Amino acid sequence: MAEEVVLRFDNVKFEYLHKKPILDEADFSMRKGAKMTLMGQNGAGKSTIFGLIKKELTPKGGAISMSKDATIGAADQTMARELFELTIEEYFSRAFVEVPGNIKSRISKVLDAVNFNIPLDRKVGGLSGGQQARLLLAYALISDPDILLLDEPTNNLDKDGIDHLITFLVMYDKTVLVISHDADFLNCFTEGVIYLNNFTHKTEMYVGDYYSVVEEISRRVEREQRENAQLEKSIQDKKEKVNFFAHKGGKMRKLAKKLKDEAAEAEDSMVDVRQEDKTIRDFDIQVQADLSGEIVVLKKVKIIKNHEPIVKDIEKVIRKKDRLLIVGPNGIGKSTLLRSLVGGQMEGQTIAANIRVGYYSQDFSTLDFNENVFDSLKNAGDGWSEQEIRSVAAGFLITGDLMGHKVGDLSEGQKGLLAFARLCLLKPGILILDEPTNHINFRHIPVIAEAINSYEGPIIMVSHMPEFVKEIRMTEELDLGKV
Repeated sequence: MAEEVVLRFDNVKFEYLHKKPILDEADFSMRKGAKMTLMGQNGAGKSTIFGLIKKELTPKGGAISMSKDATIGAADQTMARELFELTIEEYFSRAFVEVPGNIKSRISKVLDAVNFNIPLDRKVGGLSGGQQARLLLAYALISDPDILLLDEPTNNLDKDGIDHLITFLVMYDKTVLVISHDADFLNCFTEGVIYLNNFTHKTEMYVGDYYSVVEEISRRVEREQRENAQLEKSIQDKKEKVNFFAHKGGKMRKLAKKLKDEAAEAEDSMVDVRQEDKTIRDFDIQVQADLSGEIVVLKKVKIIKNHEPIVKDIEKVIRKKDRLLIVGPNGIGKSTLLRSLVGGQMEGQTIAANIRVGYYSQDFSTLDFNENVFDSLKNAGDGWSEQEIRSVAAGFLITGDLMGHKVGDLSEGQKGLLAFARLCLLKPGILILDEPTNHINFRHIPVIAEAINSYEGPIIMVSHMPEFVKEIRMTEELDLGKV
C-alpha cells in the first residue's frame, strides 16, 4: 500500500508583481513522515512556498492540497519585534483560538522538547537570539502539527542546541520541511531535497541525503554547461556558413536557410545556467584611515545566570590589530554585550570617539526596513557615486531590479548580503559581528570569511559556526561562561 501523501503542489503559480513569477508550475509532493529540505538561492521563493502552505498567500494558478484535517506548525526565522513585550505564556497563548486550561503544562512540555527552561513571566524581547530560536521552535510544536515547517532553525543555536534539535527531529514521526543553509545539520536527518530553480521558477525533486543531492545538482549544472558550450560552437559554425552560402544563390541559398533554421533551433535548446550556483564576488572591507591607540575598552560586562543579570569586572583593551572572539552558551549575554557596546548603554564599555562602527546585527536592527535598497546602500557611506554603489551591490547579487524594493521586502538572506554591502561602503574602524553567517547561503560563507580575515582593523565577533570561525585569525577569546 502506497504511503499517504500529506502535501502536494500541483502546477502552482505565484507572483508578487505582474509578469514576474516567483513560482511557475511548481510540482512536488511529501508523504506522511517525510523529512525534506527546501533548497534555493536567497530570494528564490522558499519563504513564499512556506507562506502558501500556511495559507498566508494564495496561488495565482494550480492547486495546493493537504490530507484532510492536517495541521501545520511553523517556526519562523526571527522573532517579530511586535512580540517582544509579550511574556512567554502570552506568546504561546497566541497559538490557540481558545487558550486551554492546561496551557502551562503544554508550554513546559514543548520547552523541554527544545531543551529550554525559563520562567513563563519573562518577556520575549529580553531573551538572547539563541533562546528566541528555541522559543520559535517550541511555538511550532505546541499544537503537535502534522506538517512542521522550519525556517533556518539553527540560527543562533549553540552546539548543544543544534545537537538537541537534530535528536528531536530524527525521533519526530511527522512530516518536516526545512529551509536551512547549515549543510551538516541538514545531512543528519533529511532524506531528500525540493530544489527551487531560480531561472525556471519550477521545483525539482531529489531523493538522498543532503550532500549527495548537492553533488548531483552540481554534476547536472556542469553537464548543462558542457552541452551549452557544444551548442554555442555548433551555432557559431552554422552562422558562419549561413553568411557564406546566403550570397551564392540557387541551392546554396536554400542550404543557408536550412542552416539558419538549425542555428535558431539550437539556440532554443540552450539551457539557462542556473543562478543558484552563482556565488558573491570576492570583496574587501576597507578600514577607516589613521586608526591608532585604544579603540575599545571593556571594564565591565553583564552576564546572565539563572535568568538574572550579573555585572562582572574585566580588563580588555582592543587596538587596531586585535581580534576578540566572544564565546559562551546561549543566553549568557553575548549579543547583549555587543548591543550595549555599540549603543553606549553601559558604563565601563567605550568605543573611542570618531570611530565608524561596522556592526552586523543578527536581527538586522541596523537596517531601516522602510528604506528602499538603494537608499540603504547610499546612506551607509559617503563619497560613492551611483555607479560605484550599484557595482558593490551587484557583487552581493543585489541586482538593479531590487534597488527600488523596500529593505523589509527582501528575504533574510538578501538582508544579510545587503548588510555586508553596507560594511564595504562604510569603511569601518572596527567590525562588530553578531552571528554574521545567519541566513547566508553556505556557498557565500568562504568568501565572507576571507573578506573578514583580510580586514585590517580590529574585530569583535560572536559566531556559533566553528568551521567559519576557524577560517578567521582571532587573537583572543572572551568566554562569558567563565568570567
